[in-house]
Amino acid sequence: MKKFETIINNLDVQLEELEKQSEDILFNAELAIKLIKSNLDEIRKIVANDNFEKQKDEIYFFKNIKPHIYSRLIYYVRLFNIESKRPRGSAKPQKKYLDYHINKLQNYFNDNLEFYQYFRRGGTSLDALYFIRGKDDIRLHPDNFHFFTDEKFSTSHDSTVATIMAYDMLIVYLKQEIDKLENRNTMETIMQANQYNSKLFWTASKTDLIELIYAIHSSGAINSGTADIKEMAIACEHIFNIDLGNYYHTFVEIRSRKSNSTKFIDKLKESLMQRIDESDE
Repeated sequence: MKKFETIINNLDVQLEELEKQSEDILFNAELAIKLIKSNLDEIRKIVANDNFEKQKDEIYFFKNIKPHIYSRLIYYVRLFNIESKRPRGSAKPQKKYLDYHINKLQNYFNDNLEFYQYFRRGGTSLDALYFIRGKDDIRLHPDNFHFFTDEKFSTSHDSTVATIMAYDMLIVYLKQEIDKLENRNTMETIMQANQYNSKLFWTASKTDLIELIYAIHSSGAINSGTADIKEMAIACEHIFNIDLGNYYHTFVEIRSRKSNSTKFIDKLKESLMQRIDESDE
């Protein structure tokens, strides 16, 4: 599985760099689609020429590896379609348009509620049905027919997992766009933050700081839990002289980590406990 993990990590880095190069969403989406398709073709060839030794490896691939890459393809294709038809002009019609698509995406979760709940709670009891090739039983109610036409590279529900992941990212993106429209003329928080020139610099990764911000927000420690994520992110950006970029998108990535989703928080606890122990000596 290491070769697949390497492909995923390289793809994620390339997509991140791609989005930094231009603010043109449609241009970025087109480049991303080409890049992801190339990576999908690469792993398709690997799977075709190298059968899985164990059933658990096949399940892991079609439950985690392929959906990770395929979800990005779905995300950028849908993003391109949504943004290319987005109304211009005032905020009101744009917000209405974005809200419509959020509801449409959320309807997919309701239409596939049984599997959605199975996937969200980390179910494994039906993995051999959902993520093993050749289980072409129409009674499993797959959301598409890729597993009929591409049986060597598809199972009944790997694309459903990918769609769930993609729609999660899209909903976060669309909500962020609505947030921008609603706050277009309310930049007071940013102006106030700019009045203080901090000499502190965040030297860990952006992802670590975003994990910390969401942890503090979730604890209710700021404004008794009423503070907005955006306000907290803006404040941290100015305090630590850093541009956090699309922190909503990064949080989705944190949430979908395969192993430890609180990696930085756990590291903080370990570091503090070590310092306490050293102070007691």
